[in-house]
Amino acid sequence: MGNTDRVDKDMFVDEHYLGKPADMTDRLTSRRIRLVESIEGFIGTDLTLVEVGCGNGATSLLLADRFKSCSSIDINDDHVEEFNSMKQQLAIDNCSFSVLDVEQDPLPDSFDRLISFEVIEHLRDDTNVSAYFDLLKPGGMAVISVPNKWWIFETHGASLPLLPWNRVPFFSWLPRPIHEKYAHARIYTRPRIRKLMEDAGFDILDVQLITAPLDVLSDGVIKRIFTSTIFRNDTTRVPFLSTSIFMVLRKPQE
Repeated sequence: MGNTDRVDKDMFVDEHYLGKPADMTDRLTSRRIRLVESIEGFIGTDLTLVEVGCGNGATSLLLADRFKSCSSIDINDDHVEEFNSMKQQLAIDNCSFSVLDVEQDPLPDSFDRLISFEVIEHLRDDTNVSAYFDLLKPGGMAVISVPNKWWIFETHGASLPLLPWNRVPFFSWLPRPIHEKYAHARIYTRPRIRKLMEDAGFDILDVQLITAPLDVLSDGVIKRIFTSTIFRNDTTRVPFLSTSIFMVLRKPQE
């Protein structure tokens, strides 16, 4: 079972906590794209792609022209105008946006490839990642990311008593029952997310740590120093320098 018995399930899908999606020009988006591009056999013009929890669709739109077709789905249409604007800007004609709650709605046809970045932590019950498995054809591959527990700052914020600032350092390091009482989203260690995806039926092909992109820092000398040194590479082996866990998965052949 999931861990939602410790928290308010509806909290994870409340629009106040869904956050601002990454923009097309964000360093985080660029890192996701490069990591996807580096996966052998993931991209192909004869393959179909679905992005679960696409937000504004920046990632799927930047990948769409290298796939046969692309379906970007989200739980609401808050960012559909931004999606359509970027789609026109990029001259993409094989990618569509649709509203779908993967935990409750009937799922569309299955796909060859699936991507989903910083979404699983918002599900009402994270065992519903079984929907990801169902969205894929046998032998299909998925790429997902979730927030990394050992990053110094709480990436989604928390409603903490007497503390107006909701991204308190090291809050995410607290035991899970305490964190999930106040946090706006779950957070994962590598063993926890591995078990969740294996229980859903996936084979784990690769697990990496995405280096903090520092998009939230204002441009300036400090940001330039950090992004050209310890936060330069797309991935890191140091958990404290990583905001997200990046996983490559495969649905076994029937």
